[in-house]
Amino acid sequence: MPSSIKILGIDADDTLWQNEEFFRLAQGRFADMLTCYMPPNLLHEHLLTAERRNLGRYGYGIKGFVLSMVETAINVSKAQVPASVIHDILRMGHEMLNHPIYLLPGVAESLPQLAETYKLILITKGDLLHQEQKLAQSGLKDFFSEVHIVSEKQTDTYSTIFGTDVQISAMVGNSIKSDIVPALNAGATAIHIPARYEWDMEQATEPASNPRFLKAVGFENVQELLTKI
Repeated sequence: MPSSIKILGIDADDTLWQNEEFFRLAQGRFADMLTCYMPPNLLHEHLLTAERRNLGRYGYGIKGFVLSMVETAINVSKAQVPASVIHDILRMGHEMLNHPIYLLPGVAESLPQLAETYKLILITKGDLLHQEQKLAQSGLKDFFSEVHIVSEKQTDTYSTIFGTDVQISAMVGNSIKSDIVPALNAGATAIHIPARYEWDMEQATEPASNPRFLKAVGFENVQELLTKI
């Protein structure tokens, strides 16, 4: 039976390729650098507070994360942190920006098949330059008819992108907060693919009672779910 969905919006970070795992590793290294000033659990709280405070200044992505780490290091050490530690934090950020792209299981096999049936639109948030670089390195760009790199994912974001086709559109992503709830509120269908790691600021309650909310085991399961809509 043909799917009623014709347009598929797809998230990038932690939906198509690994992302949060690298942030977790960086946070562990950051905790090791600052262990003489604060235990890891408290340091994480301070860093998360800084990230939340700085979102309006720096937006999402590695650059804002690194600046928040520098700010946190200065604050928790009462401005006593050595320049060598700041240097190591910046170098860690450079390593993250240059890290190879690792596609998540099922993506390389399933995305070309989806592109044969659906109009694919990449909808991701983050640093414009870095997201463009990651998409180019992923080898997936040609499968997408449109690419939207936005500062935030809200209901209006999906209403604007899907437009009058919202009822025949579905959003696929790992974040309940950014990919699922606002897409549902806009009138689209939403398919959640849980990621191994979830950023604290992306946590939200599943809209389990919404009939347009679907859950996939992995990216390779999306095609099967779409045929049942």
